[in-house]
Amino acid sequence: MHYRQRSVLFAAPWLIIGAAAVGVSSGITVADIEQPELLIAALFIGLLIGMAVEQFLATMRKQAWRKRNRSRWEERRWNERVVLGPWLKTPAAEPLRPVDAADQLRIVMRSDFTIQPLLNKSEARVFRELDSVVIGCNSSWQVMAQVSLGEILRSADPDAYSCINSKRVDLLLVDSNCRPRHVIEYQGGAHHQAAAAARDAVKKEALRRAGIGYHEVVAGQTTPSELRRLVEKLVDKPSVI
Repeated sequence: MHYRQRSVLFAAPWLIIGAAAVGVSSGITVADIEQPELLIAALFIGLLIGMAVEQFLATMRKQAWRKRNRSRWEERRWNERVVLGPWLKTPAAEPLRPVDAADQLRIVMRSDFTIQPLLNKSEARVFRELDSVVIGCNSSWQVMAQVSLGEILRSADPDAYSCINSKRVDLLLVDSNCRPRHVIEYQGGAHHQAAAAARDAVKKEALRRAGIGYHEVVAGQTTPSELRRLVEKLVDKPSVI
Protein backbone atom coordinates (compact mmCIF):
# COMPACT_ATOMS: atom_id res chain seq x y z
CA MET A 1 0.00 0.00 0.00
CA HIS A 2 2.79 2.45 0.91
CA TYR A 3 4.62 1.59 -2.32
CA ARG A 4 1.52 2.31 -4.43
CA GLN A 5 0.99 5.64 -2.66
CA ARG A 6 4.62 6.54 -3.21
CA SER A 7 4.31 5.58 -6.87
CA VAL A 8 1.33 7.83 -7.39
CA LEU A 9 2.96 10.76 -5.58
CA PHE A 10 6.19 10.28 -7.51
CA ALA A 11 4.29 10.14 -10.78
CA ALA A 12 2.34 13.37 -10.14
CA PRO A 13 5.02 15.72 -11.54
CA TRP A 14 5.56 13.42 -14.48
CA LEU A 15 1.80 13.29 -15.02
CA ILE A 16 1.78 17.05 -15.61
CA ILE A 17 4.91 16.94 -17.77
CA GLY A 18 3.58 13.96 -19.74
CA ALA A 19 0.24 15.65 -20.27
CA ALA A 20 1.95 18.79 -21.53
CA ALA A 21 4.18 16.74 -23.84
CA VAL A 22 1.19 14.84 -25.25
CA GLY A 23 -0.63 18.09 -25.77
CA VAL A 24 2.25 19.69 -27.63
CA SER A 25 2.92 16.64 -29.77
CA SER A 26 -0.77 16.24 -30.62
CA GLY A 27 -1.49 19.91 -31.19
CA ILE A 28 -4.00 20.12 -28.33
CA THR A 29 -4.82 23.73 -27.40
CA VAL A 30 -6.10 25.18 -24.16
CA ALA A 31 -9.56 25.21 -25.61
CA ASP A 32 -9.29 21.52 -26.48
CA ILE A 33 -8.17 20.61 -22.94
CA GLU A 34 -11.45 22.04 -21.66
CA GLN A 35 -13.03 19.02 -23.27
CA PRO A 36 -13.15 16.33 -20.51
CA GLU A 37 -12.26 13.31 -22.68
CA LEU A 38 -9.09 14.96 -24.03
CA LEU A 39 -8.06 16.06 -20.55
CA ILE A 40 -8.56 12.55 -19.14
CA ALA A 41 -6.60 10.99 -22.00
CA ALA A 42 -3.71 13.40 -21.52
CA LEU A 43 -3.63 12.81 -17.76
CA PHE A 44 -3.73 9.01 -18.22
CA ILE A 45 -0.82 9.09 -20.68
CA GLY A 46 1.11 11.36 -18.35
CA LEU A 47 0.50 8.94 -15.48
CA LEU A 48 1.86 6.04 -17.53
CA ILE A 49 4.94 8.06 -18.45
CA GLY A 50 5.53 8.99 -14.81
CA MET A 51 5.23 5.38 -13.62
CA ALA A 52 7.58 4.16 -16.37
CA VAL A 53 10.17 6.81 -15.48
CA GLU A 54 9.87 5.92 -11.79
CA GLN A 55 10.43 2.23 -12.49
CA PHE A 56 13.46 3.01 -14.67
CA LEU A 57 15.02 5.27 -12.05
CA ALA A 58 14.32 2.73 -9.29
CA THR A 59 16.10 0.04 -11.31
CA MET A 60 19.08 2.30 -11.88
CA ARG A 61 19.27 3.16 -8.15
CA LYS A 62 19.11 -0.54 -7.23
CA GLN A 63 21.89 -1.44 -9.66
CA ALA A 64 24.05 1.41 -8.37
CA TRP A 65 23.48 0.30 -4.77
CA ARG A 66 24.40 -3.30 -5.60
CA LYS A 67 27.57 -2.14 -7.30
CA ARG A 68 28.60 -0.15 -4.22
CA ASN A 69 27.75 -2.98 -1.85
CA ARG A 70 28.60 -5.96 -4.06
CA SER A 71 30.76 -7.79 -1.52
CA ARG A 72 28.17 -7.43 1.24
CA TRP A 73 25.35 -8.44 -1.11
CA GLU A 74 27.22 -11.53 -2.32
CA GLU A 75 28.00 -12.52 1.28
CA ARG A 76 24.31 -12.28 2.15
CA ARG A 77 23.35 -14.37 -0.87
CA TRP A 78 25.92 -16.99 0.14
CA ASN A 79 24.50 -17.30 3.66
CA GLU A 80 20.86 -17.43 2.60
CA ARG A 81 19.14 -20.78 2.94
CA VAL A 82 15.88 -21.37 1.12
CA VAL A 83 13.30 -23.48 2.94
CA LEU A 84 11.67 -25.74 0.38
CA GLY A 85 8.34 -27.47 0.64
CA PRO A 86 8.16 -31.25 0.77
CA TRP A 87 7.03 -31.29 -2.84
CA LEU A 88 10.31 -29.84 -4.12
CA LYS A 89 13.61 -31.65 -4.46
CA THR A 90 16.30 -30.55 -2.04
CA PRO A 91 19.15 -28.95 -4.01
CA ALA A 92 22.64 -30.33 -3.71
CA ALA A 93 24.61 -28.96 -0.80
CA GLU A 94 26.80 -26.01 -1.64
CA PRO A 95 30.51 -26.74 -1.34
CA LEU A 96 32.05 -25.33 1.80
CA ARG A 97 34.32 -22.38 1.34
CA PRO A 98 37.91 -22.98 2.41
CA VAL A 99 38.58 -21.93 6.00
CA ASP A 100 42.03 -20.54 6.65
CA ALA A 101 43.89 -20.45 9.98
CA ALA A 102 42.46 -17.02 10.87
CA ASP A 103 38.88 -18.26 10.38
CA GLN A 104 39.64 -21.38 12.42
CA LEU A 105 41.05 -19.25 15.24
CA ARG A 106 37.93 -17.05 15.32
CA ILE A 107 35.71 -20.16 15.49
CA VAL A 108 37.80 -21.71 18.26
CA MET A 109 37.89 -18.48 20.29
CA ARG A 110 34.10 -18.30 20.42
CA SER A 111 33.67 -21.98 21.38
CA ASP A 112 34.10 -23.99 24.57
CA PHE A 113 36.05 -27.23 24.92
CA THR A 114 36.05 -29.98 27.52
CA ILE A 115 38.37 -32.91 28.23
CA GLN A 116 37.61 -36.16 26.41
CA PRO A 117 39.21 -39.29 27.97
CA LEU A 118 41.61 -41.01 25.59
CA LEU A 119 40.34 -44.46 26.61
CA ASN A 120 37.18 -45.70 28.26
CA LYS A 121 37.39 -47.55 31.58
CA SER A 122 37.74 -51.04 30.08
CA GLU A 123 40.36 -49.91 27.57
CA ALA A 124 42.27 -48.05 30.29
CA ARG A 125 42.38 -51.19 32.43
CA VAL A 126 43.80 -53.21 29.54
CA PHE A 127 46.29 -50.42 28.83
CA ARG A 128 47.63 -50.46 32.40
CA GLU A 129 48.00 -54.23 32.42
CA LEU A 130 49.61 -54.26 28.98
CA ASP A 131 52.01 -51.45 29.86
CA SER A 132 53.11 -53.21 33.03
CA VAL A 133 53.78 -56.45 31.23
CA VAL A 134 55.63 -54.80 28.33
CA ILE A 135 57.93 -52.87 30.67
CA GLY A 136 58.58 -56.08 32.60
CA CYS A 137 59.63 -57.84 29.40
CA ASN A 138 61.67 -55.02 27.88
CA SER A 139 61.83 -51.54 29.43
CA SER A 140 62.89 -49.97 26.10
CA TRP A 141 59.53 -50.85 24.53
CA GLN A 142 56.49 -48.64 25.01
CA VAL A 143 52.72 -48.86 24.72
CA MET A 144 50.85 -46.06 22.95
CA ALA A 145 47.07 -45.54 22.84
CA GLN A 146 44.65 -44.39 20.13
CA VAL A 147 47.25 -44.07 17.39
CA SER A 148 46.19 -42.93 13.91
CA LEU A 149 47.11 -45.35 11.14
CA GLY A 150 47.95 -42.34 8.98
CA GLU A 151 50.86 -41.65 11.35
CA ILE A 152 52.40 -45.13 11.25
CA LEU A 153 51.62 -46.27 7.69
CA ARG A 154 52.55 -44.86 4.29
CA SER A 155 51.34 -45.73 0.79
CA ALA A 156 52.20 -44.47 -2.69
CA ASP A 157 48.55 -45.02 -3.61
CA PRO A 158 46.60 -41.93 -2.43
CA ASP A 159 43.28 -43.81 -2.56
CA ALA A 160 44.64 -46.60 -0.39
CA TYR A 161 46.12 -44.11 2.08
CA SER A 162 42.81 -42.24 2.35
CA CYS A 163 41.13 -45.52 3.34
CA ILE A 164 43.26 -45.85 6.49
CA ASN A 165 44.34 -42.28 7.26
CA SER A 166 41.54 -41.48 9.71
CA LYS A 167 41.36 -44.94 11.31
CA ARG A 168 42.94 -45.57 14.71
CA VAL A 169 44.19 -48.57 16.66
CA ASP A 170 43.49 -48.99 20.36
CA LEU A 171 46.99 -49.92 21.56
CA LEU A 172 50.32 -49.97 19.77
CA LEU A 173 53.58 -51.56 20.85
CA VAL A 174 56.71 -49.76 19.64
CA ASP A 175 60.30 -50.96 20.05
CA SER A 176 63.33 -49.07 21.31
CA ASN A 177 63.59 -47.23 17.96
CA CYS A 178 59.90 -46.15 18.13
CA ARG A 179 59.09 -48.44 15.23
CA PRO A 180 55.53 -49.81 15.30
CA ARG A 181 55.72 -53.57 15.91
CA HIS A 182 52.36 -54.87 17.10
CA VAL A 183 48.77 -53.62 17.42
CA ILE A 184 46.50 -54.75 20.25
CA GLU A 185 42.80 -54.14 19.56
CA TYR A 186 40.38 -54.26 22.48
CA GLN A 187 37.08 -55.74 21.35
CA GLY A 188 34.21 -54.70 23.60
CA GLY A 189 30.60 -55.79 23.51
CA ALA A 190 29.89 -54.15 20.12
CA HIS A 191 32.76 -55.76 18.20
CA HIS A 192 30.38 -58.20 16.46
CA GLN A 193 28.59 -55.38 14.59
CA ALA A 194 28.99 -55.59 10.80
CA ALA A 195 30.36 -52.06 10.40
CA ALA A 196 32.95 -52.57 13.14
CA ALA A 197 34.04 -55.90 11.67
CA ALA A 198 34.46 -54.34 8.23
CA ARG A 199 36.57 -51.51 9.64
CA ASP A 200 38.73 -53.99 11.54
CA ALA A 201 39.26 -56.00 8.36
CA VAL A 202 40.57 -52.89 6.57
CA LYS A 203 42.95 -52.08 9.43
CA LYS A 204 44.12 -55.69 9.74
CA GLU A 205 44.95 -56.00 6.04
CA ALA A 206 46.81 -52.68 5.92
CA LEU A 207 48.84 -53.60 9.00
CA ARG A 208 49.60 -57.04 7.61
CA ARG A 209 50.93 -55.55 4.38
CA ALA A 210 53.17 -53.22 6.40
CA GLY A 211 54.53 -56.08 8.51
CA ILE A 212 52.87 -55.00 11.76
CA GLY A 213 51.29 -57.68 13.92
CA TYR A 214 47.58 -57.53 14.73
CA HIS A 215 46.13 -59.12 17.89
CA GLU A 216 42.79 -58.90 19.64
CA VAL A 217 41.88 -58.80 23.30
CA VAL A 218 38.23 -59.74 23.73
CA ALA A 219 36.27 -58.41 26.69
CA GLY A 220 35.32 -61.17 29.12
CA GLN A 221 37.42 -63.78 27.31
CA THR A 222 41.07 -62.74 27.50
CA THR A 223 42.45 -63.22 31.01
CA PRO A 224 45.42 -61.29 32.46
CA SER A 225 47.55 -64.43 32.29
CA GLU A 226 46.71 -64.90 28.60
CA LEU A 227 47.58 -61.25 27.94
CA ARG A 228 50.94 -61.75 29.69
CA ARG A 229 51.78 -64.83 27.64
CA LEU A 230 50.86 -62.95 24.44
CA VAL A 231 53.11 -60.01 25.30
CA GLU A 232 56.01 -62.30 26.20
CA LYS A 233 55.82 -63.75 22.68
CA LEU A 234 55.62 -60.33 20.99
CA VAL A 235 58.20 -58.28 22.84
CA ASP A 236 61.87 -58.78 21.99
CA LYS A 237 64.09 -59.75 24.87
CA PRO A 238 66.49 -56.95 25.91
CA SER A 239 69.92 -57.29 24.39
CA VAL A 240 72.69 -58.40 26.72
CA ILE A 241 75.73 -56.13 26.69
